[in-house]
Amino acid sequence: MMTLLNVPGAPVAPVAPNARFLRAHPAHWLALGFGSGLSPKAPGTVGTLWGWVAFLVLSAVWPALPWGWVVVAGLLAGVWACTVAARHLGVADPGSIVWDEIVAIWLVLWLWAPAGFWAQLLAFAVFRYFDAAKPGPVGWADRLFKLRPGQPIGWQQGLGILFDDLVAAGCTLLVLAVGLRLWSLW
Repeated sequence: MMTLLNVPGAPVAPVAPNARFLRAHPAHWLALGFGSGLSPKAPGTVGTLWGWVAFLVLSAVWPALPWGWVVVAGLLAGVWACTVAARHLGVADPGSIVWDEIVAIWLVLWLWAPAGFWAQLLAFAVFRYFDAAKPGPVGWADRLFKLRPGQPIGWQQGLGILFDDLVAAGCTLLVLAVGLRLWSLW
């Protein structure tokens, strides 16, 4: 949902993200998932897919990569990057910002490891469901940081962009764990 901001210094109309916008600031690169957020269709899905591929590549190159620290660093950098990009776009939570999906899928895949391709695909699908449909706690988390008209975008908004995806990741891991447990009992 796009919320146009009515604050001093914010664009009068939302800025359309494009390659020029991507190159304009380092935070844009990160927030827009190195360009994956520029997808004209389903940028959240494309960003999640980019995150999955990045996870596979990085895990193959650095098998002992400390994913916990990568996720924490990604979250900290993400608050900054998502805040800056949202402010520059003039939209509280633009769909082109996909860093939240990338870090969340890294968290899911790291905690779901070791998992083969089909298990990772299942994790991807379950995460996309929770992120897109926003049922229950994910919807609550999404509404928690919504801005009121006239309210400026601050670091809390960047945190809010990331927060609902972290809740979606938690729901995904819970569903996968329950499913795995039920499968083992069958």
